[in-house]
This record gives sequence, structure tokens and C-alpha cells, in this order.
Amino acid sequence: MAGPLVSWIVGALEGAVVVGGLSAIGAGLYSLGIPKDSILRYETALRTGKFIVIAHGSSAETAQAQQIIKSTNPERLEEHQPSRVNPEPCLASA
Repeated sequence: MAGPLVSWIVGALEGAVVVGGLSAIGAGLYSLGIPKDSILRYETALRTGKFIVIAHGSSAETAQAQQIIKSTNPERLEEHQPSRVNPEPCLASA
């Protein structure tokens, strides 16, 4: 039940264009401090049926999340440094 519902929501959000040419999902990721080039990769991954796991929090929290995510053998694991807008680090895995 959640699968089709989530697909519908993601589809609706992808259709929405936000200032700067980013989708609603992209704008949300950008607000976490993720750079635009990474956002484009993540949006492409979502469109091809992959999952994106994001851990956002203090340095200690993201370090713990990184260890947990690494144990699942992710295709890619990236750490994004905090921006002025959002001072907490963020991990993303596809």
C-alpha cells in the first residue's frame, strides 16, 4: 500500500518546478546543503527506481549513520558539508 502511495507523491512532486529549476524534491535536498550536481544524480536515481537514504544531524549522529549505512554496501555514500543556511552535516546514499 505504501509503495504506490509513495510513487504517486514522488511523481507529483517531480512534476512541480521550484525557483532555480529544481523539482520540489531537489529544492528540499538543496535546503539540506546538498550541492546541485549531487541533487541531479539523486533525482536521476529516484527516477530509475533506486532509493535515496539521507541522514541529517550533528557530526556524531552522521558519523554513526555513516557506519550503519556502510554496513549495507550502498552503491554510493557521500557526505555533504554544512552550508550557511543549514549548519548540520548530511549523508546521502543511493
